[in-house]
Amino acid sequence: MSLENKVILTCALTGAITPKSVNEHIPMTPEEIAQDAYDCWQAGASVVHLHMRDDEGLGTMDAARFVKTIELLKAHPDCDVVINLTTGGDSRATDEERYAHLPLILPEIGSYDAGSFNWMPDGVFVNSPKFLETLGAVERELNIKPELEIFDLGHIGITEYYARKGILDTPLHYQFVLGVPGGLDTSIDTLLFLKNRIQPGSTWGAFGIGRAHLPIMYATLAMGGHVRVGLEDNVYYSQGRKATNVQLVERAVRVIGEFGKEVATPDEAREILGTANIGLAR
Repeated sequence: MSLENKVILTCALTGAITPKSVNEHIPMTPEEIAQDAYDCWQAGASVVHLHMRDDEGLGTMDAARFVKTIELLKAHPDCDVVINLTTGGDSRATDEERYAHLPLILPEIGSYDAGSFNWMPDGVFVNSPKFLETLGAVERELNIKPELEIFDLGHIGITEYYARKGILDTPLHYQFVLGVPGGLDTSIDTLLFLKNRIQPGSTWGAFGIGRAHLPIMYATLAMGGHVRVGLEDNVYYSQGRKATNVQLVERAVRVIGEFGKEVATPDEAREILGTANIGLAR
């Protein structure tokens, strides 16, 4: 099976920040998130990236909510979507709370936010060396593929450092996050630099926040990367028109096809990422 023309399509459903008052389609409860994940898989998503929200709609790392959501999703026996869980969904969480859900669920992919930075105008996204070493060791022990979230240029060097130390296994998989205030900008020059900076043999994807969503998706496809859509990153389908996750997935499927490529099935995504045996075991 040739995978050269296959594109992994990830849908990030909810994130930790944007409230329903901005877009009523953002899923909040385990029931809403699980149903949206299933619907996005049916629409063509290879991977779903999941955060949880508490009763007030704020991001939470409550392990019980993760477990309930995955149980509800897996109640659909036909659904083989690749599950990617956040480890950075609540700035109030302790280091231990950020990965407590992983051994309970054993997702195939877990996020790995590769460094700290100032989330402007008044936040700090803290990912200390101690946390990164521990998270890397936890994901490695549990056979979970780290998705290396790159918010700033120096984060690539951090991942290379931990790869040399054996905390991160190669080949690495990168997700370039473009457009977070205080992080990487959304220029094509930045995306090209990132793509050319990573180690040969690595896999990568990228996405742009807000109105940069479509330009970065087009550029990523042109450069041979994988793509991510979803209400975590962009709440509008077009100017003034609120999106649903399914709509964003359906459009991405069409765009990928128009580029002359094909969306990877979940099993093809597993082959590309090197998690195929993990998926079968779980």
